[in-house]
Amino acid sequence: MDAGSSNRVWLITGATSGFGRALAEAAVRAGDVVIAAGRRVERLDDLVSAHPDQVEAVHLDVTDSASGVALIDDVVARYGRIDVLVNNAGRTQVGALEETTDEELRYLFELHFFGPAALTRAVLPHMRRRGGGAVVQMSSVGGQVTAPGFGAYSATKFALEGLTQTLAQEVDFGVRFLIVEPGAFRTSLFDPGAAYQSHAMSEYEATVGPTRRYLSSAGTQPGDPAKAAQAILTALDAPTPPLRLPLGGDAVDGILERIDLLRAEVLEWEALSRDTALDE
Repeated sequence: MDAGSSNRVWLITGATSGFGRALAEAAVRAGDVVIAAGRRVERLDDLVSAHPDQVEAVHLDVTDSASGVALIDDVVARYGRIDVLVNNAGRTQVGALEETTDEELRYLFELHFFGPAALTRAVLPHMRRRGGGAVVQMSSVGGQVTAPGFGAYSATKFALEGLTQTLAQEVDFGVRFLIVEPGAFRTSLFDPGAAYQSHAMSEYEATVGPTRRYLSSAGTQPGDPAKAAQAILTALDAPTPPLRLPLGGDAVDGILERIDLLRAEVLEWEALSRDTALDE
C-alpha cells in the first residue's frame, strides 16, 4: 500500500460499522488511505478486497491504551504520517446511576474517554513535527443534551468534549479538532447485542423505562450515516472548520434548546450569582 500518492492517511477506530465504516468509505472515495481499526476486523474484508491499495484493517481494542499507542507509532513508522485520527469506537449504554455498576461506569469511560485521550496524546507529537493534522472526536448530541438512563453515556461524552475544547485552546501548531455530535442515525448502535443495558430496577421504570423502550427504534432512525460522513469531510476541508458539528435536525434542535434554557437560567439567577464577591 502506497500512501505517497494519497491525499491523506486516516486512522479510524470502530471502523467496522456505523459512522466508522461510513467515514472509511468516504475517505476511500476521496482517494485517501485508511487504517481501519476495530475488534472484529473480518467485517472489513469486503472493503479491503475492493481497495487493497487504500485500506488496511487492524485489530484494536481502544480500552487497551498501550496497544493504541503502539498502533499510532507503527502507522507513522510505515506510512510516514497520520493526517486524520478519528476516535469513533463506542457503544450505547442505558441505565440509571443507581442501576449502573462501578465496573460498567469505568469501562464506558475507558472506551469513550481514556482510550481516545491516549490515542490523541500519542498522535500529537507526530502531528506537531509535521505542523498539522486533524483529530475527529465522535461524540454525540448526548455530549450536550441529557436524557434519563443516558447518564453514564453522557458523562463520558461531556468529558471528551471538555478535553477536546481545551485541546483546541492549548494546541497551536496547526492541528484541527472536530467534535461531532450526531443525533439519531441509522447505525447498529441500538441493535440487540450492541446496546448495553444495566440491570433494571422497578423504581426507575417511570423515568428510564421510556429510554429503554426507545432502543427498540433501531432501524427507524432518520439520519443517513453516509451523509454524515460526507458532512464531516466537508467540515474538515473548510477554511475555518467548526469546533463542534451537530449532525441531524434532532441534534441541532436539542442543542439550541439547551443553549436557550441555559441562558435563561443564568440570567434568572444572575443577580444572586454576581452578589458573591467580597465586600470592599
